[in-house]
Order: sequence, then structure tokens, then C-alpha cells
Amino acid sequence: MTSLTNRMHRGDREAGKSVDRSRIPRGWRLVLIVGGLTIFGPLCIDMYLPALPRISADLHAGTSAVQLSVTGCLVGIALGQLVIGPISDRKGRRGPLFLGLGLFIVSSVACSAASSVFVLDGCRFVQGVGGAAGVVISRAIVRDLFEGPTAARFFSTLMLVTGLGPIIAPQIGALILRVTSWRGIFVALAIAGSVLLVVAFAKVPETLPLERRHAGGLRSIVGTMAEVGRDPTFVGYAIVVTLGFGAILAYIAGSSFILQGIYGISPQLFGTIFGINAAGMVVGAQINGHFVHRLGSGPLLSIGLTCMTSGSLLFLLAVSTNWGGLGVILPSLFLVLFGLGFVTPNATALALQNHPQSAGAASALLGSAQFLVGAGLAPLAGIGGNHDALPMGILMMSLAGGATAVRLSLLRATKTKTAVSFESAPITGV
Repeated sequence: MTSLTNRMHRGDREAGKSVDRSRIPRGWRLVLIVGGLTIFGPLCIDMYLPALPRISADLHAGTSAVQLSVTGCLVGIALGQLVIGPISDRKGRRGPLFLGLGLFIVSSVACSAASSVFVLDGCRFVQGVGGAAGVVISRAIVRDLFEGPTAARFFSTLMLVTGLGPIIAPQIGALILRVTSWRGIFVALAIAGSVLLVVAFAKVPETLPLERRHAGGLRSIVGTMAEVGRDPTFVGYAIVVTLGFGAILAYIAGSSFILQGIYGISPQLFGTIFGINAAGMVVGAQINGHFVHRLGSGPLLSIGLTCMTSGSLLFLLAVSTNWGGLGVILPSLFLVLFGLGFVTPNATALALQNHPQSAGAASALLGSAQFLVGAGLAPLAGIGGNHDALPMGILMMSLAGGATAVRLSLLRATKTKTAVSFESAPITGV
């Protein structure tokens, strides 16, 4: 972390001298603050997963209808990023962040009072839009301050904090279910959002100086996003991280029904299993952060994709042949999330590397693609309901395999020399 902090001087020069360097937190303070913003995606998705069967019974709704509340949140996060990211390139990071957090708080309270599954689905969409502010602006802040392998290393370190979301969120949700109904989970989210809003107002600095902000209106925003979208390096790595993230969302959407319905585990045990698997992601990210300056992002990205594909294949074989039961299924899921710890930081850093002047727009496109794909896939993972895990297995294997195929095509590409050198050249003196 010391070397990472020292490299902020490069980010300061890149961001512009009008940024007050004395207000930018250093070391672990920066990790905790930015991680707190990023964690809202996992929190609003994962915390209420143990309650899905109870929501289904309480609101008299089917499995797919309840899973649409997952889809609604994912669509909200995706579309929210497309709006908030480019706006933050024009107006700065702080204002859009505060508005998004406020929307998150209000919508969380509305979710707690939902009287039907359709009202819940709509409120979850709004909740996702508000939570998108933390997701997209946190990535933009990192790009404002860091570049190249240093950004990849920071994203890896950041996963120590963001990884706490899927580890503790289901556990917190399960604990809340012991003392109250599923509605209490959304009250807890509103409280958490209020705390983060206060912390963000006091501690999150403005990292985008006036001279780097984009002028113009809607046409300028669309033009900037179109320019980012024409970058083949960005598109390639965005597809890789999107498909990898989609495999994890298939697991998130289907695992509660499968593990509790087919294998009969309790909500509390599900929360424990979910947390152990998420810990695998954190461990993978820290191993990645340790080696990225020596090996480069490319080889480590390939390692992560190999783990994800192998774990998905093992899970598919287990559920399609009834082989091994939980003794095979749980390690295979752990391997998938362990691989994601390598895939996310490297693919994200490689995708954003060429866009220091439009970090908000690039981050928005990258994040919205992930959540839009996930939104479309979440109901598919639940086609088998609580009696068939095969749809989830097929979905995970298809997405992880697709990400690997795109990665192999990028290895053969020679159009962007910067991407090739960033991928493979070790960085010394760090």
C-alpha cells in the first residue's frame, strides 16, 4: 500500500494541479472510502437473498416474479451508471454522488413498505439507480488518481473492502430475518445509505478539476460515449469482464433457491456458504494485486478465466449427473469466485487505460454492460425454480466460456500496442 500511495503523485499530475492534494485521503483511508461507495452494488443485491423464499410466500408471488426484483435492481444500476457517469464528467464527482445516495435511501424505505411484488420490483429499480452513483463514481475516482498497473493493483486492494459486501450482506440479512421480517432488511439498507451519505459529504474529495470537465449538453455526452465505444481495446475487455460478471450474477440469482430448495440448507447456513465463496474472490484479488506488477495484467487475467471456466464446468457436471452433491458443488462455486478476483481488477484496468479524459463515461459503459447482461440473465437462472440446478449450471458455463473465448481473441489482436505492453510487461521498482 505504501508504494501504491506513492504512485498517487502520478495521478495528481494527470488530474491537474487544481485538485487540492491535501484533501485526497492516502493509503487505507482512500481504500475504505472508495470501497464504501463501491459496496452498495453488492449490498442491495446480496443482503436480501436469504429472504427471497419468504418474500415469495409473503407477497404470494412465484419464483420468477420475485427474481424480477433482482432484475429490476440490476437494470437500475445499469441505466443509472449510463446517466450518472457522463454527468460526473461534466459536473464533478461529488454532486452526482450525493444525489444518488439520497435516492438510494428514499427508495430503500419504499421497498420496506411494498405491498405487492410489482411495487417491490419498481422500487428495486429506483434503488438500483441510486446505488449506481457509488458504483460508477468510485471507478471514475480511481481512474482520476491512478493509471496502468497501479490502477489494477488498486482495484485488487479495493476488493478487500468490496469483497466484504457479498461476504457479510447475506449474513446480515439472515440475522435480520431472525428478529424481524424481510422488510427490516430494506430499513437496514436505508440506514447504511444514510451513514455513507454523511461520510461521503465529509470525506470524499473532488478529484476531477475544472479544466478536465467536459463542456456541452446531451450531444457532447453521447459523442463521448460513442468515442469510448469505438475503442476496440475497451470493447474487448468490457466484454470479458461483463461475461465474467454475468456468470457470478447467475450464481447470485439461482443459488438461494437451489441450495435451500434442492439441498435443504437453512438461510443461516446459506449465508455462511455465500460468505465463504465471496472470501475466495477476495483471496484471488489479493494474490492478483501482489503479482500484477511482476507478471502484468494479461497473464493474471488468463489465470482467473481458467479458474472460472473450470469451476463452472465442474458445477455443470455435478448437477447434470447428480455426482458428488455438495462436496463437489461448493468447491466448484468457490473456484468460480476465486477466479473472479483475478478477472475483475485486470479486465477493468485494461478497459479504462486509454480514457483518462472520459473516465466517467468509460466507467458507465463498462458497469452498465455488466448489470444489463446480468439483468437479462437473472430470471433465466431461476427457470428450474427450487428443484432443478441445470439452468444455472448451463448459464454459468456458457458465460465463463464466452469470456475465455473473447480473451483468446484479444491475445491474437495486435492493433493496440499499448494494450499488449500493459498486459505482459512486468513493472519493476514497485
